[in-house]
Parts: sequence; structure tokens; C-alpha cells
Amino acid sequence: MKPMRLATLRALGAAALATAVAAPALAQQQPQPQPPAAQQGAPTMDAVKARGTLSCGVNTGLAGFAQPDSQGRWTGFDVDYCRAIAVALFNDANKVRYVPLTAQNRFTALQSGEIDMMARNTTMTLSRDTSLGLDFPAINFYDGQGFMVKANLGLKSAKELDGATICVQPGTTTEQNLTDWARANNIKFNPVVIERVEEVVGAYVSGRCDAYTTDVSGLAATRSAQSNPNEHVILPEVISKEPLGPAVRHGDQRWADLVRWTHNALLAAEELGITSKNVEEVAANDTRPEAQRLLGKTGGLGAMLGVDDAWAVHVIKAVGNYGEMFDRHLKPIGIQRGPNAQWTQGGLQYSPPFR
Repeated sequence: MKPMRLATLRALGAAALATAVAAPALAQQQPQPQPPAAQQGAPTMDAVKARGTLSCGVNTGLAGFAQPDSQGRWTGFDVDYCRAIAVALFNDANKVRYVPLTAQNRFTALQSGEIDMMARNTTMTLSRDTSLGLDFPAINFYDGQGFMVKANLGLKSAKELDGATICVQPGTTTEQNLTDWARANNIKFNPVVIERVEEVVGAYVSGRCDAYTTDVSGLAATRSAQSNPNEHVILPEVISKEPLGPAVRHGDQRWADLVRWTHNALLAAEELGITSKNVEEVAANDTRPEAQRLLGKTGGLGAMLGVDDAWAVHVIKAVGNYGEMFDRHLKPIGIQRGPNAQWTQGGLQYSPPFR
């Protein structure tokens, strides 16, 4: 038995030596860090940089999300996403051309290249993500569809809307959800279908419709814009899931990456306590590894996206973190964090690690 055991030991030793010799070669075969995005071909990013301006599709006018003032200056939660991408690319929040889009023409504008990205309270669905050739890099607002009525109608539930006239926009998940919900609850209604949000709201306010249905955030925005908001009531039913987020064209992964990780940077900054006011101090003094990587002190993450390593510092300084944006634009019109709270606060908003 001894010769056999010796032979076995010799074989094992030889195998170990072969493994040791092969180890450096195997190490050289491991995946290497990818070159910066700009070197891999990012047609939208290259075009935007060459043009010097981001073309961003927004709502035609929705309080809290996207609305121009009397001098044509756009503000809102979605508008800040356009500004954030411009800052990531140019370190200048003003290098944006805003393109107001209706529910009907928004997808065509993106597909045709008229805009580089869309930040227009748009729901991600399977068909939009596939057959329309779109990508939704992030969900920046979790919403659901509801109903608003005049308070003097005395309604307490949407199920009391049988026989009502309901205002709704065409070409939206809202229109489809309304039909599905009414059929499931054996409710008959008369639709008034109007494309532009300003006109559909006008029809509801003037009494042409008994109710107005859209995302609850949109109802809150509309209600807050009325001369007497207390004359309008948002009914308690939420009849759908509406995950809203910016959209880009399918097939340009590097551009989608920049939009996705800009959103994640806004979330991570809030979670880490990094704000527009303290971001430069944190970048200089905070030793937490995640903060150092997010703010470009280590890791070289910006280069992986095709932007400056300090891109997140510039973005946070310009627009604030996710919570600052929410409080600035949406809290004043009565929208609470709810599912859009950080995961640490029981919400759904959650950034993957920066590493």
C-alpha cells in the first residue's frame, strides 16, 4: 500500500504546483474594469455633449412636477431631473432645452430623437418598455390613480360614480385603468377625453365633468392650483400602481446608466445625510467609504459613466438630494412621502451601492 500512497501524494503535489503556476495566468483572465463610457460608444451622450445642451421632454404644465412661470422659467420635481443630468454632463443646470409634451406625443418625441430624455410623470409598463423601444432607468415616484370630485357633491367613495361623467386624458394608462376598474366594479360612466392636461382640468373645473381621474399626485397638483382647494375632494380609492420615472431610448445603455445613477446619487445622498448645503464639506472631510465613492474621492466611478468623478458633488450642490427636491416641489402641494420615503423609513426608495 505504501507505493500507491506515495504515488497519490506525488500526484497531489504535482497538481498543487500546476495550480500555483497557472494562478497568475488565470488572474490575468479575470474581467478587467471597463473603459469610460465615452470610449465605448454612447450616441446620445456624444450628441448632447457635441450640441452643448440637453433636450428634455416635460409636462405641458403640472404644478410641482413641471411648470413654466410667466417668464418661461421651468421648475418642478421632474424639471430637476433634467437639470441634474445637465449638471452631470456640463456642471451647468441651465444647459437644458425644455420640450413640453402631451400624453399623446411624448413617446414619438423620444423615439424620433426630438428629445434626449423624458422626465414627464410617465408610468413604466411592460409594453412601453418593450414594443415602444423605451427604457425606464429609474422609478423616481411611486404613484397610483385616483379620482377627484367637487366637495359639494358629497361623495365619499369612487364607487358612487355610477352614471357619472369622468374627465380623462387619452393614450394613457389612466384611460385603460378607468375602463378596467369600471368593468370590474360594474360601474357605468360617460368619458370626456381631452388631450392637454390644462384643457382636461378646465373641463372638470367648469363642471363639464363630475369627476377627474389621473395619478393621485396629479390630482393633488391640480387641487392645489385652484383658487379654493377645499372645494375639491380626492376620493380614497387608489385603483392602480403607477411607477413613474424618466425614460430614454432603448439600446443606448451608457445613456441609461447616467440617468439611472444620477437618480441613485440623489437617493444615496439623502440616506447619507448629504445636502446641497454640506456636500462640499462632506466631500472634503467625510471618511465613510460609501460617501467617498459617491462624491468621487475614491473609486473612479464618474469615469465609468463618462463624466467627471465629482459629478455627484455638482449635481447635489445644484438640485439637492432626493428629499430636498421632494420637499421643495411636492410637499407644498400636499403630497406626502408615503411609498417614496427612503427604505430606512418604510418606503420603497432605495439606491444600490456605489462601488
